[in-house]
Amino acid sequence: MKLSTMFSSNCYSSAIAIHRKIPPSLNVLRASAFSPPQSLKLSSPHSVSFNRLLFPRNSTYSTTVSVSASKSDGQSKGGESFLRDTLRSMETVYLNRNPTAKSILELVHSVDDEQICYDHLAFRTFGVNGYGINSLASFFLDYGYTQKEELRFPAKKLKALWFSPPNSLSQDGGSGVNGPLPRVFISELLVDQLSPKTQEIIRKYTEKSGSGNKYAALASALGSLTWEKPLYSEFQQLAGESEYAAWTLVNGYALNHVTISTHRLKSNLKNIKSLNQFIEKNGFKLNSEGGILKVSPDGLLLQSSTVADSIPFSFSDGSNASVPCSYIEFAERLVLPEYKNLPESEIKESHRRDGFEVGNADKIFESTSKEQLTRRA
Repeated sequence: MKLSTMFSSNCYSSAIAIHRKIPPSLNVLRASAFSPPQSLKLSSPHSVSFNRLLFPRNSTYSTTVSVSASKSDGQSKGGESFLRDTLRSMETVYLNRNPTAKSILELVHSVDDEQICYDHLAFRTFGVNGYGINSLASFFLDYGYTQKEELRFPAKKLKALWFSPPNSLSQDGGSGVNGPLPRVFISELLVDQLSPKTQEIIRKYTEKSGSGNKYAALASALGSLTWEKPLYSEFQQLAGESEYAAWTLVNGYALNHVTISTHRLKSNLKNIKSLNQFIEKNGFKLNSEGGILKVSPDGLLLQSSTVADSIPFSFSDGSNASVPCSYIEFAERLVLPEYKNLPESEIKESHRRDGFEVGNADKIFESTSKEQLTRRA
């Protein structure tokens, strides 16, 4: 099978071409802030470099996306192209910062070289000053996504919404963001429920960001913070109360994780238990909170994830410290009972369990926790 590139070698070309003048509220994180770690090397003779990208990308798109009833087919196609370009830039930033995710994608591709599809993309936000879920959701809603159920996590002081993707008929053979459009999962920290000191820090940076919340998708595509880099003492204050808050302060709107849709794989790795064993056998640590495999009460949604990578970060006071970055997740959606008698060749994504589960997601959030990061060392 001939491989073609999945991501642009210029991480931000799409976003920069459209936003030639970057708003002053965007704080682009240069190498002095995030120093990307060296890519992990694989022993597999089939491994390929994600620096040049490894998934096939279709050269043409045909689509049924309809952002609004008044838009023409041509405008819809153009909209999907821009959506995918933006997702591609977000993905490239994510892979450049997270060697574990990059290496696992290469590892899975060395065994299952036909197609790797994403189940969903996940983001974290601050629920204050207009920087919550809606700041990022507006972009996806504008390009055809549909808002679905809300999930609540009282102990973590979080809420989340997930969004289903628009229909697209063109990406049957593509991989990653070039394949079937993924679901989107956006969570937000309920800042008003935190201590006054922690609230003060979060409000300080979101207020100084000006209109940065209007450029959430752009910030994610550029790998930028929309606020200034914080003091190390402020990061420590947030980390002591909410690891989610500390993560968001230094990572902003960056992709928190991408999720491989295991049941869409062709090899034996389509079974998530086999995939978990394969990943651990190759030296990667999986999130052990609540057990390696997280299972929904109905038994139809199976999930697992790696432990987040840590990367160096330069704070505004000159301090340098290692901070948690992102991770990669795996999800297997089983066939709903009413479709269990369908021949395997006829089963589509719509016949499988949809949505998310609070119990599973609560444990997946722990992939960036100090406990899991320490366990990884």
